[in-house]
Amino acid sequence: MVAYSYIHYTKKEDPMEFNTIEAATNHFNALVEQQMKRIADISANSEWVDYTTKKIIRIGICWGDGIGEHISNQAERVLRHVCQADIRDTRIQISPIKGLTIENRAAHKTAIPDDVLAEIKQCDVILKGPTTTPQKGDQWPNIESANVAMRRELDLFACVRPVRVPDKGIDWTFFRENTEGAYMLGSKGVDFRDFSIDFKVISNAGADRIIRLAFDYAKANGKRKVSIVTKSNVIKSSDGRFSERAMRIAKEYEPYGISCDEWYIDIMAAKLLDENRQREFEVFVMPNLYGDILTDEASQIQGGVGTAGSANIGTRYAMFEAVHGSAPRMVTEGRAQYADPSSMIKASAMLLRHIGFGIKADAIEYALDACVKDDALRITGHSNGVSAEAFTNALIERMPTPT
Repeated sequence: MVAYSYIHYTKKEDPMEFNTIEAATNHFNALVEQQMKRIADISANSEWVDYTTKKIIRIGICWGDGIGEHISNQAERVLRHVCQADIRDTRIQISPIKGLTIENRAAHKTAIPDDVLAEIKQCDVILKGPTTTPQKGDQWPNIESANVAMRRELDLFACVRPVRVPDKGIDWTFFRENTEGAYMLGSKGVDFRDFSIDFKVISNAGADRIIRLAFDYAKANGKRKVSIVTKSNVIKSSDGRFSERAMRIAKEYEPYGISCDEWYIDIMAAKLLDENRQREFEVFVMPNLYGDILTDEASQIQGGVGTAGSANIGTRYAMFEAVHGSAPRMVTEGRAQYADPSSMIKASAMLLRHIGFGIKADAIEYALDACVKDDALRITGHSNGVSAEAFTNALIERMPTPT
């Protein structure tokens, strides 16, 4: 058993603070052993679920916290509307899961309480509202991000985020690795005297499956270029491994006319804003942290993070969510009812498409596009714009009668 020497404060648990090199080394050894087991498990869980063989598809809706409840329940209304016949015939079951609030997670001192995780695992796909992630110095315990924990527990290794701006010729699809990189061990760092160390992990197995998924998507959708994003010129071990695996896999797809280039994260962040280059990019694949940054930037180009949904895909489970956070300030200022539900509604459409209900997804996206362009339905986050409920009412009215 590894003996840790770390400090507990009354207010909260801070990251582990070690007083000896031996204790820090023991901690690191334990992390290495955990990662070796995780990487071995990747190969053991490689068979993809086939939703067409399922008599019942269970959709769990985790409302989250902050503005999460306000926008999640609007997305749930849209799902229930478009799927009403399938719900009546029990082809689809929708189950709200309300235990993912920051208050409940803090009370249990864990990212996802055991009973909530058990509910989630009873579902096939999850629609998840934003959740608050504590940061050092706030009033919450040092618990891991619920997003990071869910991605790990359900092995949701691929975060897929489409961004489209037709007027600018932008049609991008981002493949962000979800279960490794800088976030995998984000709550397992070490405070040692007057400095701190965090850990980043990239494996062959983890890199290969996200890179191959991006190239397979390019092949299936007639794309001609996949851009790899790293900082491998500086972070030579982990990012260097990701780069090396990408270049190796890319060679397999050259016969299909798919090319590959590599960009460093800093210059790629600039090039996404370059109107002379935007049209050149199609598919991106990258480690976790870089994907988080770039997809938020790309969403802003599209019209703001409130417009973007996100798919988190694994072989057995899938989770769909908004790109943005829980916006607790809107709650404290009494403005939560004016939060934009577009991202969660977009995520619900992505969920339906993933489980094979493409026509219903099209209906949601068509109505969503019409509402976003309607000045009378402008959402500002304040009382001078429409509420989430009013926006959703108008969206449902624009949708065809479900069949």
